[in-house]
Amino acid sequence: MYFPAILFYFYKCKLKSNSGMSMLIIGIAGGTGSGKTTVVNKIIERLAEKDVTILSQDAYYRDNSDLPLEERQKINFDHPDALEFELLAENIRKLKRGETVEQPIYSYLTCTRAAETTTIIPRKAIIVEGILILWPKELRKLMDIKIFVDCEADVRLSRVIHRDMIERGRDVHTVLQRYEDTVRPSHLQFIEPTKRYADIIVPEGGNNKVAINIITQYIEKHLNDHH
Repeated sequence: MYFPAILFYFYKCKLKSNSGMSMLIIGIAGGTGSGKTTVVNKIIERLAEKDVTILSQDAYYRDNSDLPLEERQKINFDHPDALEFELLAENIRKLKRGETVEQPIYSYLTCTRAAETTTIIPRKAIIVEGILILWPKELRKLMDIKIFVDCEADVRLSRVIHRDMIERGRDVHTVLQRYEDTVRPSHLQFIEPTKRYADIIVPEGGNNKVAINIITQYIEKHLNDHH
């Protein structure tokens, strides 16, 4: 649903939050370069850090250390098969049970998992963020709120070019080739269709201050109710 129908959804959420739910699971999805991370960061800025934690889909890419580097670099990271959703779902279930989990650390440069892990402790609210987190039904069933950050294709492409060149050391030709070969087709086939599972669709990403404020207010209310 598009804003302002968001208000009706949060009325329903209010009823749900009074039913004894102790941990709030928020899923935030959207295409590559849509502004998901900006939305997450703006929400986190407003909340008590001790009450909220983030699980990033990017940490759960499958380890490809058994493949030569040349083969690893050909992997389509926008395809569901590239991700170990089973581990992500299991980690969420453990956190809901009050257990600490070890989140993998994944490197885009080597396309492998590090030997080290990141310790994640249970918090009152967990934000699960990533381009494909609304794809698996198993994950969707664990979420209390499902959000899709929407953005025009040309804006997403501009952000992808900037990110891949600055952060991942790729030249513009490689970035554009990858966009045409994997990013755009996968977005249309796997990511865009998950919009229909979203409770809330946020146009304009991190620039949509009204939507971010309302989402944050709802999370704050949950945190206060379970303080």
